[in-house]
Amino acid sequence: MTGRCYLDWNASAPLRPEARAAMLDALSVAGNPSAIHAEGRAARAIVERARAQVATALGADAADIVFTSGATEAAALAAAGMSLDCAPVEHEAILAWCRAALGVDNTGAVAVTDPSCTALQAANSETGVLQDLPEGLALVDATQAFGKIPFAFDWSGARMAIVSAHKIGGPKGVGALVLRRGLDIEARIRGGGQEMGRRSGTENVAAIAGFGAAAEAATRDLDAGTMKNVAALRDRFETWVADRDEMTICVGKGARRLPNTSLLVTPGWRGETQVMQMDLRGFAVSAGSACASGKLRGSGTLSAMGFDEATAGSALRVSIGPETREDDLARFAEVWCAARDKHRARAA
Repeated sequence: MTGRCYLDWNASAPLRPEARAAMLDALSVAGNPSAIHAEGRAARAIVERARAQVATALGADAADIVFTSGATEAAALAAAGMSLDCAPVEHEAILAWCRAALGVDNTGAVAVTDPSCTALQAANSETGVLQDLPEGLALVDATQAFGKIPFAFDWSGARMAIVSAHKIGGPKGVGALVLRRGLDIEARIRGGGQEMGRRSGTENVAAIAGFGAAAEAATRDLDAGTMKNVAALRDRFETWVADRDEMTICVGKGARRLPNTSLLVTPGWRGETQVMQMDLRGFAVSAGSACASGKLRGSGTLSAMGFDEATAGSALRVSIGPETREDDLARFAEVWCAARDKHRARAA
């Protein structure tokens, strides 16, 4: 074994050096960003610079970025008190506030009936499958799409969007709600009126600074074609797996999906068991969304796509990033395929 190999980028991407540096610089600033003295103005300048960086990366106006503690809070701020429909393939943060009333076909595509009262993900965190975003969506969950594929809030046609910093190499615990200009929302956290009265509480200056730096760096990498290289590596990995066993299902293969995501299904081999076995062998992977970990049930996404319960509970997600090395992924394919073969031999 040559050390740990991290293959769970959809759960959380490693912290980018640009984000770390921006956070360390921000931690040396003592002021409260709401204070009017020089130290407060210095903290405010950090927040507003980051707001501009995130806005530029998202194709939005800086005034329409509301910083939150993450995409989950952003979803609550956007959807609480509204009457929105969604599909059962959505993230738990959306399902908590919306009716799972929309249909899903066996490719993972959602049938949207009325965009104006719909919350829809741009990309699924488990399968990587991309959705077509109809004009006039009430809310788009861009958490997984942001930084991995071209996305601009202005051309998405949505009224609101949510994103999270740690999916693009920023720190955990900070995200944003993006609003269409002129749209009013009701604050859920009331107090001092920070974030233009939309979300009270002293801003997490260091985390926000890291978010801004990560957004800028992710956009630069995307523009440079980095994710095309990631997609090519992902495709080679799936070929390695398929060459060893044609019975393994690669969910979403052939559909439009994120360039870094593979969801492998081996019916009868529990996803949680696979995760533990691979962890013991030095690989960090997941059985689906990290926010649904510890729940002893199959993937709601796969169930919605028509997979039976046993199959839906036998999925393993491998998600990679620009730092993933080909030899590490090849080593994982070899180890995982060997473990799968042993499982099948025992079950025979």
